[in-house]
Amino acid sequence: MDGLIYLLFLMLCAGSGYAQTGNSQDPIKITGKVTDSKGLSLPSATVLEKGTKNAVSTDFDGTFNITVSSPQAILVFKYIGMKEIEKPLNNSRKITVALAEETSDLQTVVVVGYGTQKKASVVGAISTIKPSLLQVGTARTLSNNLAGQITGVMAVQRSGEPGYDQSDIRIRGISTFAGATNPLVLVDGIERNLNDLDPSEIESFSVLKDAAASAVYGVRGANGVILINTKRGFVGAPRIQLRTEYSVQEPTKLPTFIGAAPYMSLLNELSGTELYSQDRIAKTANNYDPDLYPDVNWIDDITKDYAFTSRTNFNVAGGSEILRYALTVSHYNEKGILARDPKQSYDSETKLNRTNVRSNVDVNLSKTTLLRVNIGGFLQNLNKGNSSTDELFGFAFETTPFAHPAVYSDGTLPKIPQRPNPWAVSTQQGYYKQGGSKIESLVSLEQDFKAVTPGLKAKFTYSFDSFSQNRVTRGKSPFYYDVATERDLDGSLIKNRLDTSGQEYLGYTTSQEFGNKRIYLEANTTYNRTFNGKHDVAGLLLYNQDQYQDDRGPQAFRHQGLAGRASYTFDRKYIAEFNFGYNGSENFEKKDRYGFFPSVAVGWIASEEKFMEPYRDIFNKIKFRGAYGLVGNDQIGGNRRFAYLTTISDNNNSDYTFGTGTGVKFEGIEEGEIGVPGLTWENVAKTDLGLELGILNMIDLTVDVFKEKRQDIFISRNTVPSQAGFINAPWANFGKMENKGLEVSLNISKQITPDFFMSWRGNFTYVENKVTERDEAAALKGTYRSATGIQNNTLWGLTATGLYTNEDFATISDNPQNNVLASGIPIPQFGVVRPGDIKYKDRNADGIISGLDEGYIGGTTDPQIVYGFGNTTKYKQFDFSFFFQGVAKSERIIGGANFIPGSGQGTLGNIYSNYNDRWTEENPSQDVFWPRLSYGTNANNSVASTWWKKDMSFGRLKTLELGYSLKKSVAEKIWLQGVRVYCSANNLFYISDFKLWDPELGTSNGLKYPTTKSILFGLDVSL
Repeated sequence: MDGLIYLLFLMLCAGSGYAQTGNSQDPIKITGKVTDSKGLSLPSATVLEKGTKNAVSTDFDGTFNITVSSPQAILVFKYIGMKEIEKPLNNSRKITVALAEETSDLQTVVVVGYGTQKKASVVGAISTIKPSLLQVGTARTLSNNLAGQITGVMAVQRSGEPGYDQSDIRIRGISTFAGATNPLVLVDGIERNLNDLDPSEIESFSVLKDAAASAVYGVRGANGVILINTKRGFVGAPRIQLRTEYSVQEPTKLPTFIGAAPYMSLLNELSGTELYSQDRIAKTANNYDPDLYPDVNWIDDITKDYAFTSRTNFNVAGGSEILRYALTVSHYNEKGILARDPKQSYDSETKLNRTNVRSNVDVNLSKTTLLRVNIGGFLQNLNKGNSSTDELFGFAFETTPFAHPAVYSDGTLPKIPQRPNPWAVSTQQGYYKQGGSKIESLVSLEQDFKAVTPGLKAKFTYSFDSFSQNRVTRGKSPFYYDVATERDLDGSLIKNRLDTSGQEYLGYTTSQEFGNKRIYLEANTTYNRTFNGKHDVAGLLLYNQDQYQDDRGPQAFRHQGLAGRASYTFDRKYIAEFNFGYNGSENFEKKDRYGFFPSVAVGWIASEEKFMEPYRDIFNKIKFRGAYGLVGNDQIGGNRRFAYLTTISDNNNSDYTFGTGTGVKFEGIEEGEIGVPGLTWENVAKTDLGLELGILNMIDLTVDVFKEKRQDIFISRNTVPSQAGFINAPWANFGKMENKGLEVSLNISKQITPDFFMSWRGNFTYVENKVTERDEAAALKGTYRSATGIQNNTLWGLTATGLYTNEDFATISDNPQNNVLASGIPIPQFGVVRPGDIKYKDRNADGIISGLDEGYIGGTTDPQIVYGFGNTTKYKQFDFSFFFQGVAKSERIIGGANFIPGSGQGTLGNIYSNYNDRWTEENPSQDVFWPRLSYGTNANNSVASTWWKKDMSFGRLKTLELGYSLKKSVAEKIWLQGVRVYCSANNLFYISDFKLWDPELGTSNGLKYPTTKSILFGLDVSL
């Protein structure tokens, strides 16, 4: 630690020294501001005194202060994507400079696979986003901030539990039904976990979507690639930024259940008898004696109304032309909504603390040699109750409100034998602490060979990452008592202890995980040069290898290969590019270990044509591009490694017994998985057509249409006859899928007046897929039970045609067993039906409704549409922004055990508050949520069907923020460069046709740790 502090001290000193180098005996202070052609401030622009190393960077308002050696000095202004300007001072002490964009704004640098490219030469489908747009909300998990922000990125958050709340990320949907679907995430070029980063560490964020962009990653590029570069230093005096936020949050929505009194009244109605006396119902409703007549809202009892989070980010960056540095430190603290017992001496409250640190240093060892050293990582600690959160919410649903109190007034715990007490499970079983730590390192050495030929560079990179995790559990089993039904003469509850297995003290156990580690090596050569001002040539040749090991076995996962790129741009109008990856995985046998993955792409920048000159005031950019290529996916799923090798099993099925009776038993072995030669990765052919428009220098529109065809999907065969003698079905590359879609991105920005700026942004992504080959029996294909020819993950069940009416019965009897359906109506086999029960379609036309009528019923939980739109408005010192995000064409079948009111017979299950939205004899409506309710399980109504298929589309106000920045002159009076205070609301509300719980959650009954909405207060200070 002392060494690290000393190194940082040297870096700060070096940065300060080099930034202010000068030989003047009479220094002159110059102030000014740098903007773009639209008048927008340019933060981090470089201001250099010509002929010296004296340089500074502009702050986030675009302003700067520099001390020069002469009133006749010349200042040089630089900014990526802008034309460099030299400005003589001519005795002026204050200067304002507007930098012009390079022609058509096409010289901007974009991060691409294994490097960067000028935006003009980019013909792949690549989306970028400003990192500041990802630094929103209260979530620790970066993936939760991506939803709706970037075209092609499908992100849904299925749980809000701290530490387990990451979103499911897909790029352009799903095109495999067996292999992994997650994108490849590279941080500073190394495969890493997206959610290990704090947003404050990010300098650039790019998403590679088509083959032209991702072919260089070969067998790992099929699911798209996310490229993240972390912050680096710059030439200038140290710039320090401190950002701190504090928020209060509450659940977006939890299921609401009815109380004990209406619950018992409903059961009396459904059963037709007085199961619960009116005296008991009245005493329960009047809170007469909560110990004997409880009315417990278990969801309220195990959760809190509010929880709190805080986040603090500290950044310092700067340096000289020789050494540049960037240090980022972030601390995050979150408390969950699960309640704790304040009477307990231990703390079972859900709390997550995480600290991220990252230090990036660039050193010019010579004028042509650059050394980069990156060190980052995090420490995370999670404290929570010693119980499964998902199980806990399940217990809260299963336990009726009148079963027993959460805790008796005398402090003892009631419990029904063989059933849990949800509050006790949550608060009385102790706690555990889980700690995790990760170190990420990278060293690279880059050599510029411009002495040999301009534009030629070589680079070597080495990286080592290591993660470990451990847990300390302090658990116990509390003492429980049976449910009291009366009091003795002294007024004490009459109850008995259920068992003697409880503990008065906390136990102590520890566990450790292997964690994981990764080693990465890369060597590459690049060439970028422009000839005669018209011919732009770029090339890349790269070798890399990596090794990753976790607790899945002694053999590490390894990749090795080559990658290359060659691009040519003529006269800034015509672009051609060729990419390839030649790499492989150790998971396959030697002759099938490597594959070649090429891509070609072309582009035409029509706005640069001479015939467009009269229209350039209207169309500042018109670009057409197209790409086709091959990529692969070696994450083939199936939990089967080295599938070309036959395995031997020694499980119980291989034991042999000799003799009579019990005989003598000997252990034996048998064939396990059968090895199959020639197995390989999934192969994907990707096609993309894109259009980019820039209109009036204020509107940017991008449209992409794409199609993917995936084959060689890795599966365990389903149609191998038993006569073949395989103990386990063999594996094969037998499966094909298609995926296609549309992406639209629109950005509008305008500096309306010098004090008033407004921008709008929106994006829309639509995808649809189809399984074109699956291992199914020939007789099954083409039927409603076939998975071939339909969307992946299509929902399964019966097709409901409504509810039975009186007209559907020839005879309706008081004894349901005597009910007779009218002629021609299929006879259900799931139980006796009455008017108001769900009626199903006879899909196989055999005259009965049975399991054979179950089949695919359309819809999927995977959203097919993701969209987002937002606004940013700035007026003088005030700024206002909002962002609205949503998904559509996402459906889910709801239900489960004891889901339908009354099905648990008062023993299991709560009743949702919308229980009156039901069919009754007085209200025989078909437009109701619940079919006829009954006392006890109704097998017919409980079957998964289109009746229970609900639309889970939603639109959510993701962020709403109002901020105020102090004037520069005011901030400087308190020795600061800038100060901004802001208030933000996150997940404030959502709109959906589904009302029972938050439709984004991954649950069929709502019993899941919810996502949260919050109010956040923040302060951003620059020094």
